[in-house]
Amino acid sequence: MIGVFTSERHAGMLGTLQREGAPEPELRLGTPYLRAVEAAGGLPVVLAPEDTETAMALLDRIDGLCLAGGPDLDPLSYGDSERHELLGPTNRPTDVVELALARAADARGMPLLGICRGAQALCVSRGGTLRQHIDDHRQTTPATEAAHEIRLTVGSRLAGLVGQGRIAVNSFHHQAAGVLGSGLRAVAHAPDGTIEAIEDPSRPFLMGVQWHAEAMVDRREHLSVFAGLVDAAARPRLALVA
Repeated sequence: MIGVFTSERHAGMLGTLQREGAPEPELRLGTPYLRAVEAAGGLPVVLAPEDTETAMALLDRIDGLCLAGGPDLDPLSYGDSERHELLGPTNRPTDVVELALARAADARGMPLLGICRGAQALCVSRGGTLRQHIDDHRQTTPATEAAHEIRLTVGSRLAGLVGQGRIAVNSFHHQAAGVLGSGLRAVAHAPDGTIEAIEDPSRPFLMGVQWHAEAMVDRREHLSVFAGLVDAAARPRLALVA
């Protein structure tokens, strides 16, 4: 069972549920994430806890965790008081819950995959930082189409899953990992040097990919990322931190 955390929080549009005259907030998660987990042999469960206590309880019910894409992380989450002028909307309470969930899953040795924002959250959860803005990494074509190639690090877990040294990926981000968190290494780079994937080589599966692999699982190399998560989740594990 793979929990898929969504950080997408939006103002309610339907207006059917209201509080003090305003629509209740809505949660969003693209169905390709769920289809990708299913295609890899897992059972996806959507997670959107509003507090850390609930988040911790949910970890008792799942075998692996996927942190989905979403809005920008607040720079305060990684100790940066400066905000780039092109920083998008942020939601600090959601950041707090997601980072707590990532750290707790990490401490349990739970297989963990971050997609786009999720990869950035994984970096920050280990004490890393982000580049707040990068030009020319948001394509206008559908997510099923590739925007550029990336180069994978020989000998990395990602390269082993994919089975080749270069793959074509889509690109829908304007932030990326900066200073890497503890124990993480960069295992894929875009032509301009932007970090496209990170992993902890000491773990059975702890990985973040900057592209939206869930939208390209009709290609074996992208499905392999989710297959790696599901395969690792099916194995017994030991907690790494008391």
